[in-house]
Amino acid sequence: MNSLDLPKAPEETRVVVAMSGGVDSSVVAALLKREGYDVVGITLQLYDHGAATHRRGACCAGQDIHDARRAAETIGIPHYVLDYEDRFREAVIDRFADSYLQGETPIPCVECNRSIKFRDLLATAQDLGADVLATGHYVASRSLPGGGRALHRALDPARDQSYFLYATTQAQLDILRFPLGERPKDETRALAKAFGLSVADKPDSQDICFVPQGRYQDVIARLRPDAVRPGEIVHLDGRRLGRHDGIIGFTVGQRRGLNVAAGEPLYVVRLEPGEARVVVGPREALATSVIRLADPNWLGDTALDAARDLPVAVRVRSTREPRPALLSWNPDMAAAEITLATPEDGVSPGQACVIYADDGPRARVLGGGTIRRVGAEHRVAA
Repeated sequence: MNSLDLPKAPEETRVVVAMSGGVDSSVVAALLKREGYDVVGITLQLYDHGAATHRRGACCAGQDIHDARRAAETIGIPHYVLDYEDRFREAVIDRFADSYLQGETPIPCVECNRSIKFRDLLATAQDLGADVLATGHYVASRSLPGGGRALHRALDPARDQSYFLYATTQAQLDILRFPLGERPKDETRALAKAFGLSVADKPDSQDICFVPQGRYQDVIARLRPDAVRPGEIVHLDGRRLGRHDGIIGFTVGQRRGLNVAAGEPLYVVRLEPGEARVVVGPREALATSVIRLADPNWLGDTALDAARDLPVAVRVRSTREPRPALLSWNPDMAAAEITLATPEDGVSPGQACVIYADDGPRARVLGGGTIRRVGAEHRVAA
């Protein structure tokens, strides 16, 4: 077996590397080339939104494509740029805008990995005769004793990207490889300098790569100008506290920027898109114990619909550590439900809930889903 867990000599193994123009994917390509693999670099042009193409920390547009091409030249591998703008707009940007208008807080990186990188790009790699598709993500993929592969948290906890990759399917895992999952980030930087890559000191990409200056409201207002409408800011006790210009300016758990006076700290508890209403209340109203998931992806060894109070750990935000919970399948709702051992604040529909086997630093990823409902829901007083 070679270093990619394939029964072939490296020089007989074709590897397509998804090169975003950043340091991580460039180092992956250089490492595999040094090991003797038949490496081909592919960069996807995903968007071209003016200021975003030149923003510090952007990816997959403008300067980044030039950086990827230059890295491929330095490494000595063929490199191709594929125009995926239409696919990216339909699968990621449009869904991002529509989700916000529905009162959700979406994560476009999850959809990009699911619909573009690990579906369309993977198919392209196979068309090119690739044995595997390698990326610069910080997540670990390990072979299972009975066949197949499992996804695990990365060695470097500060760089772990497993939260954004929960939607990877078992079939995709069999073809994907993540060479940086067992390396710390500082080692990656050092390797980039040793390989003579010009991107060695390049800043890391931002999560929402297509949003100029991080102002997602501007992007949504431009894409859906007729859908943004003003409404009321209402307290859970029924008081009308003020008005707003659109629910896209608010997220569950938000405290700052409410621009209302109530004599107490208030937080966004819920968004009601049908009424264009922002519901606020005290912090204790944010506590959530039960979460229902939509579109689950399951990587566990047993069937998801057989789960009954299965002990797991879950992550409801990318910035939080996994915490103990119980997973059950609700046959009446045909949905997975999570019961948190300790209630969490700011659990927002549209975010991902990622399920791990335990709360350890190298835990196996069992899957996850999109948060659709949280309980118990507080009602506005009449």
